[in-house]
Amino acid sequence: MATLKRRYHPKKWAGVYVYETGETYNSTPDLCFYITYRLGRRLIWEKVGKLSEGYGPDVAAEIRAERVKTVRHGEEVKTAKEIRQEKAEKDRLFSDIAADYFDIKGPSLKGIVTDRNRYSKHLEPLFGKRCVSEITPQMVEELRKSLNGRKPATLWNALELLRRIINFGVKTNRCPSLRFQIEMPVKDNEVIEHLTPEETQRFLNTARSWPARDVGNMLLLAFFTGMRRGEIFKLQDEDVAFDLKLLRLRDPKGRKTLSIGMSSLVENLLREQMAWRDVNYPGSSFVFPGRDGNMRRDCSAVDRFRKQAGLPPKFRPFHGLRHHFAVSLANSGKFSMDMISEMLTHKNVDFTKKKYAQFLPETLAAASDAAAKILSGI
Repeated sequence: MATLKRRYHPKKWAGVYVYETGETYNSTPDLCFYITYRLGRRLIWEKVGKLSEGYGPDVAAEIRAERVKTVRHGEEVKTAKEIRQEKAEKDRLFSDIAADYFDIKGPSLKGIVTDRNRYSKHLEPLFGKRCVSEITPQMVEELRKSLNGRKPATLWNALELLRRIINFGVKTNRCPSLRFQIEMPVKDNEVIEHLTPEETQRFLNTARSWPARDVGNMLLLAFFTGMRRGEIFKLQDEDVAFDLKLLRLRDPKGRKTLSIGMSSLVENLLREQMAWRDVNYPGSSFVFPGRDGNMRRDCSAVDRFRKQAGLPPKFRPFHGLRHHFAVSLANSGKFSMDMISEMLTHKNVDFTKKKYAQFLPETLAAASDAAAKILSGI
């Protein structure tokens, strides 16, 4: 502490020291105040602040009195520097939180590449150098304006990623909660994909004759069960209960591990796949293993498959097959929304109704007949 010049009024302000910083404030040298107090056998020197920052000897003396009182009562003493460091740890830069989010959550994120690109393009320029506590509704509005003219889903996805990263920071004690709620736009451009009978036949023929049998079997399993891509990748031998005719889904989206029924067709398909796996990847416990025998992370062949099967360019083989499964069940008139919701492992039936109720022919026809009768006065 060689830079300290003098003690400040020893009788009036005990333990308060001051030195000239070399800067000026109000045409006079700016002063910086320190306090000293004992913590056990240690003499603590703590910087309080400068005159230009609003600190004076009276404020320094009050802070010192609080420290002495805390020591006397045996409580934990934290200096201003430690408090600032602790606060900084609990209110980190948005860019730091995002980096941790992608590092920690990355392996479990299906759209990790898309999320990273979306963050770099839309979120980092506006929020990257800000602490979460500094994010304001005006900044979120600026994000909305920057995406003006884009599809509603583009803005929705950007805001959802912003909210997701902040929620991760809050849960892991990296930042405080936002002081306001992010209002999400209406996302009304989701396409429900469904294959025509001709496309369905081409899909089945291509899948059954595809040279890489694990790829063909994966797509057939998605077609006949509506399983998500990640659920298929995670499938292991112990999840397949041939005796009970059940398939266990590990950590399905938004829900705990649960099971779905297994048809005879799916049973034969899985037996064929597991026999192929045992020859090509002996010792692997995954039904559809990756190249190293561990859990598969991707399936790059789906684009080639889509082209060879003559499917629409925008058809997403796994996600689209899930839509096709749900639409086909709804359109058959043999399944209620509750049943379809259970088979798709949705959290609640309302979500299923929102997406697929339009494909229930009996419901739509009955509603039309009822409307006609009311309007005609019958």
